[in-house]
Amino acid sequence: MRALITNDDGVSSEGIALLARVAVEAGLDVVVAAPHEERSGASASLTGMGVDDHLGIGSVAIAGLPDVPAYAVQASPALIAFVATRGAFGDPPDLVLSGINHGPNTGAAVLHSGTVGAALTALTHRVPAMALSSIATEPTHWATAEHVARIAVTWMMSHGPSDAVVNVNVPDVPLTELAGIVPASLARYGAVQAEIGDRGEDFVTVRFDEIRAEDDDSDASLLARNWATLTAIRPPSEVEGIDLSAMRS
Repeated sequence: MRALITNDDGVSSEGIALLARVAVEAGLDVVVAAPHEERSGASASLTGMGVDDHLGIGSVAIAGLPDVPAYAVQASPALIAFVATRGAFGDPPDLVLSGINHGPNTGAAVLHSGTVGAALTALTHRVPAMALSSIATEPTHWATAEHVARIAVTWMMSHGPSDAVVNVNVPDVPLTELAGIVPASLARYGAVQAEIGDRGEDFVTVRFDEIRAEDDDSDASLLARNWATLTAIRPPSEVEGIDLSAMRS
């Protein structure tokens, strides 16, 4: 089984190296292709094409994985996933693993995530996909993320759904403090809330404040209680039951 490993933190991030190593040790045929620089918040944007439809690509090395082909791509994560399904980095992947992101991808804010955007893009092109994140922007307990990633990747290899992305979030705590791995609903909000501040003729200030997690079974709440969370996310689809006939012309 061939796997594409990508992310939105950039090809040199510690998280992507860990995920690639987990995938190789699970027996996957791995290729790494990720943005040449950080593209957090890119969602599912397809940006990066240069002059004459050229996509800038450079070979790089992933620490500890000298035999794994890896590419720094001048593109958004979603575009990387899209062109990978068309054979841009060798044979198209059977599985896309996006992450391990530095920072949470929880609640409704998954809409804006480049990590999740890459996975959703892969799934819309019929490639099962998983997004993985540590909730810390500067993780220190990588052993916990690795433990959860091993379980998640092994499960995806045999059970990866064809109609939903599996979104995984891991608390940045010692492995001995991990409560376990559980399914979770999406929180109403992400990890932060945007607030508008001063306005001027040519500017507006925007502040992002952390949100206190509610005490429920949402991903944000369970992560605050040291659970790793799993949430199935569907790609865009039409909604039945809404009468739009009055807008016919």
